[in-house]
Amino acid sequence: MTDAAAVLARLAEHGWTIAVAESLTGGLVVSSLIEVPGASKTVRGGVVAYATEVKRDVLGVDAALLDAVGAVDPDVALQMAEGVRRVLGADVGIATTGVAGPEPQDGKPVGTVCIAVATPDATTTGTGMFAGDRDAIRRASTEAALAAVLAALPHPDARVSGV
Repeated sequence: MTDAAAVLARLAEHGWTIAVAESLTGGLVVSSLIEVPGASKTVRGGVVAYATEVKRDVLGVDAALLDAVGAVDPDVALQMAEGVRRVLGADVGIATTGVAGPEPQDGKPVGTVCIAVATPDATTTGTGMFAGDRDAIRRASTEAALAAVLAALPHPDARVSGV
């Protein structure tokens, strides 16, 4: 089972929906999800927030934060994930932002990637470095984002029983 299929299966077990906010991945994460048959039951949609203004104006990322740290930051990714949850009415939000190259951005080197997941229970963020050309960085970021959301979702056997 692919990570995308595993994500959708886990979401379905909880009756949850997902929305995606993407910058450097440019729609690859939501595309991976909707390639899975039956995705329409779980995927609410995605926002490709490539421009900083879209992060601020559509997803509600704090302008002062963007001015202070730039668009490539784990706190920006977190606000993107929370914003897409709110804007698209989903239970889970996932966000990617980073530098695919060819040039550094906001003082961050090529390959820097920030991913955030916001669920009804918790939020998580992470920053990583990926090597390769633009395409390789974007694809590795997509795989990492799917793995991050899968890790953030509760396992069905982790539910608390009435005992």
